[in-house]
Amino acid sequence: MTMAIPGSITGGAQTGFTTPTYTTTADKAAANANQSIVSALGGTQTGVRVHSVSDPFTIFVSKPVNPRVLPSPNPVTGKYPPLPSNRYTVVIRKGANFAANNAPAIAYARLYLDVPAGTDAYDAANLRAMCSALVGTLNQISSGMGDTLSNGVI
Repeated sequence: MTMAIPGSITGGAQTGFTTPTYTTTADKAAANANQSIVSALGGTQTGVRVHSVSDPFTIFVSKPVNPRVLPSPNPVTGKYPPLPSNRYTVVIRKGANFAANNAPAIAYARLYLDVPAGTDAYDAANLRAMCSALVGTLNQISSGMGDTLSNGVI
C-alpha cells in the first residue's frame, strides 16, 4: 500500500499557528491499513497536545479489504451493470477538550475516496488529478477550515 504516513508532516496554514509540523510514529493497524500517532509537534501550536491513550492524535489510512473489479459487460447489449466502487479512507482522530476538568472528547476528520472499479487501470491519470486537486484544495483552505470549525462561518 503506497498511502504510507510520513514520519514528518508539514501542516497546512492555520490562524495562530506558525509553521506547524507533526512527527509521527507508526502504530499497529489492520492488515489493509496504516496508522500512526502524532508523537511530537513543531512550530508554534500553543495548546496543542500530542497523542496519548485518553487524548488521541492518530492518522489512519486504509484500502479495501477485497478490492472490487470491473464486471463484464452484458454480452448482448455491451452495457456494463452498475459499477462497484473501492473505498479508500483517511481518518484523523484528535482529542479535544469541551470543558475544564473533563476528559477530552474525540473529534474525527474522515475522508472517503470512492473509486469506480476499472478506473484504476483505464484512467489512472484522472484519478491522480482528482487526488492532486483534493490535496491542493485542502492545503489552500486549511486555515479557513480551522476558522470555520472555530467560528461557524463558512
